[in-house]
Amino acid sequence: MSKSLKLFGGSAVGTAAVLTAAVNFADRTITELPEHTTRMAVAAPGDLDGMFIAAAQADETAPDAKLGLGREALAEEVAAWDIDVRPDGTGLPDGSGDVLTGEELFVENCAVCHGDFGEGVGRWPVLTGGFDSLTNDRPVKTTGSYWPYLSTVYDYINRAMPFGNAQSLQPDDVYAITAYLLYMNDQVDDDFTLSKENFLEVEMPNANGFYMDDRAETEYPVFTGAPCMENCKDAVEITMHAAVLDVTPEETAAAAAEAAGEAEDASVAAPAAEEATSETPTQMAAVEPEAEPVAEAGAHADIDPALVEAGEKVFKKCKACHQIGDGAKNRTGPQLNGVVGRQIAGVDGFKYSATLGGMEGVWDDEALSAFLANPKAYAKGTKMSFAGLRKPEDLEAIIAYMKAAGQ
Repeated sequence: MSKSLKLFGGSAVGTAAVLTAAVNFADRTITELPEHTTRMAVAAPGDLDGMFIAAAQADETAPDAKLGLGREALAEEVAAWDIDVRPDGTGLPDGSGDVLTGEELFVENCAVCHGDFGEGVGRWPVLTGGFDSLTNDRPVKTTGSYWPYLSTVYDYINRAMPFGNAQSLQPDDVYAITAYLLYMNDQVDDDFTLSKENFLEVEMPNANGFYMDDRAETEYPVFTGAPCMENCKDAVEITMHAAVLDVTPEETAAAAAEAAGEAEDASVAAPAAEEATSETPTQMAAVEPEAEPVAEAGAHADIDPALVEAGEKVFKKCKACHQIGDGAKNRTGPQLNGVVGRQIAGVDGFKYSATLGGMEGVWDDEALSAFLANPKAYAKGTKMSFAGLRKPEDLEAIIAYMKAAGQ
């Protein structure tokens, strides 16, 4: 007998012995299969299709058969998932929250992404403004301009915010932040408290701006027919052009404009220099360089530098909308150079709210303090969404800074 035959012969005998022992063990120790599993026997061996069909038919005759997996969910487990809030108030928890508390919670939990005033940071969503913009080419969709139901605001904050720590807020916190968003969108006053009891009394500005989805009637018939693949039109013509998207940041655009202006000034100055060199020595001697203007003492030169420094820190809350100092331009809010002592709504080219635009007077210390402490109370209807500075020392400091930086 060859070595190979001896080797494989021994392996075959060993395998047969193991299988025989396994069968004997199964016969002695493994229980019978549940009764409903014997339905598989109606199919011929190897006939998988028949086996599946038979199993499906058996399921129809034994609807109460269970797989024995899992358990019924506990009431507490269902409640943990059942947190949605409906437009009619269904699902709202007990609780309440006021605007001022909401401001503190918003700054702590939301401002890092949405900005102190809901203006949005980077590419994070804008939460305020956008009024009357939905018919524009670039509508601004915010909680105040677009969302039809207040329940959507509450439900989203409760379910998904703050980013990275979702569902960490208590019901009172969510009510307060929702109230603050209403305040920033000019829907309520700063003394407003939102609760389960008055929730449905708040009507969002765009509540009537939606209609039922009618695509099944208006669009599906157009796009479900056989598509045309060639010679679909007698003549091809351009009916409109894509919009030019201005995505250049304001700072970059300003720097480019400044560089272009310097280049233009240089090109104008060059011929003048050439002309000057062609003059006679007598003429050249008569031309003297203009004396450097003597810097005049500022109108507010006596301001405490420490107060100005403190005001600069407070002004960080304003920088998202306002500019001050060299090269300041109008942005979301008007530029603030010379604002102290300036006529109210006195910046040319800036579109003020009807409230501020119709006010008389000058921005002196008293008027600025009253306005910055509570903008919406001082000028109800103002577009400025800033909630106000609560500390008298912050008001004094920021006015000092505006005097020094904007003179």
